[in-house]
Amino acid sequence: MAKVVAEGGAAQAAAGRQPLVHYEVREGVAVLTLDDPPANTYTYAMMRDLDEAVLRARMDDAVHVIVVTGAGERFFCAGADINMLATVTPSFKYYFCLHANETLNRLEQTPKLVIAALNGHTVGGGLEIALAADLRVARRGAGKVGLPEVSLGVLPGTGGTQRLARLVGKSTAIELMVTGRTFEFEEAERLGIVNQVVEAADRESFLAQVLEYARRFTPPQAAVKAVGHIKRAVQTGAELPLVEALALERELQQQLFESEDAREGLTAYVEKRRAGFSGR
Repeated sequence: MAKVVAEGGAAQAAAGRQPLVHYEVREGVAVLTLDDPPANTYTYAMMRDLDEAVLRARMDDAVHVIVVTGAGERFFCAGADINMLATVTPSFKYYFCLHANETLNRLEQTPKLVIAALNGHTVGGGLEIALAADLRVARRGAGKVGLPEVSLGVLPGTGGTQRLARLVGKSTAIELMVTGRTFEFEEAERLGIVNQVVEAADRESFLAQVLEYARRFTPPQAAVKAVGHIKRAVQTGAELPLVEALALERELQQQLFESEDAREGLTAYVEKRRAGFSGR
């Protein structure tokens, strides 16, 4: 399997520390791994690394799909580092949350498909990261999911109140957040929070399945510009009035009509053959 590994980056080098988000590219798929044992909780430093990795994947023409996962067998991410939040100033907390929101907005708005590979417990801010992805795939029996911030006297402050409500509806979202309960991935799938739950013996075999799935959305199998434009039409258009959203849809469609992949797709259909997409 072709694999390009590139860890570090400007933020880590400037800080003189090991990266908290590892970046590697595997056959057109950028894998971003949250890595801060034991629970992959995030700090401002991790969010800076994630922000840099998102921008890097966005600008890389060799990357067609982004997969976000956690290091280790037990946690995708357990959310924000509570010890850090208990010691910093209210002003720092505000700007920390603001930057986290900006980072997840960038992830959500990047016109490349984003898959969250939930290899373990995905709670609090960890679920908020996953909710900013387009699709969520979980490993069966590997952990629980939920937004328990109410037990700390706060609310899910990295997009959880908004993205969960848009995903499952207001009433269900409120019930899940005010009770703060955590639940199995299978229930998350029934609620529509998780797209699919898969069997895997360990993290590596789980990640291999997710990468195989992700490669379905890379050339030559998929017209990646169309995939990215579908994402953008939904993620951006869902927040607009219908008339404006339809105008966005038309503009994105026109861009696709001018692409090589659209010409290939239409020609292949007429010629009754399988299309081979280039990503252009």
